[in-house]
Amino acid sequence: MNGVSFTAFAGTLAFVALVLPGCGSPGSEAATRQVQGQVSDASGSPSDEGIRDPTGFALWSAAELSERNAALGQRIGADGSARETLRDYGNHRFRFIRRDSDGFPEQHDGIIDVVIVQSGGGELVLGGTLVDPESGSPGEWRGSDLTGGERYPLGPGDVIHIPATVPHRFLVPDGEHFTYVLVKFPAP
Repeated sequence: MNGVSFTAFAGTLAFVALVLPGCGSPGSEAATRQVQGQVSDASGSPSDEGIRDPTGFALWSAAELSERNAALGQRIGADGSARETLRDYGNHRFRFIRRDSDGFPEQHDGIIDVVIVQSGGGELVLGGTLVDPESGSPGEWRGSDLTGGERYPLGPGDVIHIPATVPHRFLVPDGEHFTYVLVKFPAP
């Protein structure tokens, strides 16, 4: 059986392959090479794919995310954030985001967000009503503020599921930052 286990611990996220297609059983030499980042081709020779292979497996280690966090910290935009797409699979994608200030309130009519907090902390405001909503693209809304809603404190290791059509925003305390992996996929 093929599958991936998602394990969050101590503010980091590890993706561990249980059985990788074409890599043998868990604990096999091929699976171990894969997880350690030496993707091998059919002959057993290392490929130039790094830790990502054609079957879709990917692993972003805590150390790699920490390095990416430092790099994003040098590229903070006017909106107080920096982001990069870790991988786009077509029907879902992984992004890494660093926020140094509050995010704009937003709502996605057809997209579910799953957030895995990597470092720092802040609050999620979930629900309520977007103030002055504007559509940047079909089904995507951004507001000037968010009234009402519930506040949830967030810290490293927290995992959040934000359903489609629910307004939300992230708040970051002054002088702090907040980094997270964001997985976006279509609502059923």
